[in-house]
Amino acid sequence: MSKPTSLVTTALGIAAFASLALTAGCGSKKTENKEAPPGVTATEIKIGQSIPYSGPASAYAMLGKGEAAYFQMVNDKGGINGRKIKFISLDDGYSPPKAVENVRKLVENEQVALIFNNVGTAHNAAVQKYLNDKKVPHLFVATGADRWGDPAHFPWTMGFQPSYRGEAKVYARYLLKEKPGAKLCVLFQNDDFGKEYLTGLRDGFGEQYDKIVVKTQSYEVTDPTIDSQVVTLQGAGCDALLTAATPKFAAQTIRKVGDLGWKPLHMMANVSISRTAVLAPAGLDKSTGLISAGYIKDINDPGLANDPGLNEYRAFAKQYLQGQDLTDGTLVYAYGVAQALVQVLTQCGSDLSRENIMKQAANIKKLQLGVFGPGIEINTSATDFHPFQQLQLGRFNGNNFETFGEVIDTGV
Repeated sequence: MSKPTSLVTTALGIAAFASLALTAGCGSKKTENKEAPPGVTATEIKIGQSIPYSGPASAYAMLGKGEAAYFQMVNDKGGINGRKIKFISLDDGYSPPKAVENVRKLVENEQVALIFNNVGTAHNAAVQKYLNDKKVPHLFVATGADRWGDPAHFPWTMGFQPSYRGEAKVYARYLLKEKPGAKLCVLFQNDDFGKEYLTGLRDGFGEQYDKIVVKTQSYEVTDPTIDSQVVTLQGAGCDALLTAATPKFAAQTIRKVGDLGWKPLHMMANVSISRTAVLAPAGLDKSTGLISAGYIKDINDPGLANDPGLNEYRAFAKQYLQGQDLTDGTLVYAYGVAQALVQVLTQCGSDLSRENIMKQAANIKKLQLGVFGPGIEINTSATDFHPFQQLQLGRFNGNNFETFGEVIDTGV
């Protein structure tokens, strides 16, 4: 896979997408004498991003590639209200200091209108105060930490996916119901991302936490492997395992668990269930039985071969993602989050000031997009910066995740 240091393309106009248009009001009328907002001209909207095209989380490079392709499709259809998107996506190697450098460059040199879908909890935390001080929209960050839904303290930052804490609560409730008396081990990345899962388990288990969670092990993103941690957890006598890891380490965990002949009830963080980046490299046989909580339709599910929403994605991918693995769930996510951003920019009408971009991002009502699961919708308001708060459990059957149970409100 190529690892570009930058990826610059343009974005798609939703005027042609009547199915996505909302009737919400869209800002002020165009004023000839008014100074243009940063990153906006009569023909262009400039959007910035910092993600890992290299390093230990390079599997997420597919986000930038998928989003760039979607924005190209939008531009080919005329752009957003007559403006095309220039998308500048830079490689940070999954390094917070490099993410800071990239974001400053995008804001101060490139004068982007907003920062979109940056990857990583620590990486977004490192730029959050800077972007809020500068009053630059920090939209749909690619991490589920609770801090991205705090408009009282960070009114310019908004998350996208359901919170890690809420996801962990779902696993706790499932375990209490389906495996009472379980002994749970937890493998987690030693940063705010991984620690959010421990917080969610404490929420879900309450006073039973210390009785159920018998062993935890952390790893660093610089570790070459997590084999020793998995061996330690197996030795603790656990019959259930929650892995809160990014793709590289998630694949290593699945493989090592299988090699040990250990058969715990294995729950995997939603950010690491890509068939392409995690399950296939680990071994589809070793991944079978894995449980996760998701909100995006599984492109590999044969039962969804004629799903209208996924068929729209397939048609797009066939034309704009040639040479990529079109069954990679990360690309499906990229398609959905890019659609959501285009919806926000479309709602802005002729007022693409940073203030109105944030106002419209906080004014999404019951938006259901084709790649997200049935009954799962985006809702935001001035006091609610958690676009998604619903998940559904699924079990990997060797080819795809089969959903089961009801859509669950994460309660966050």
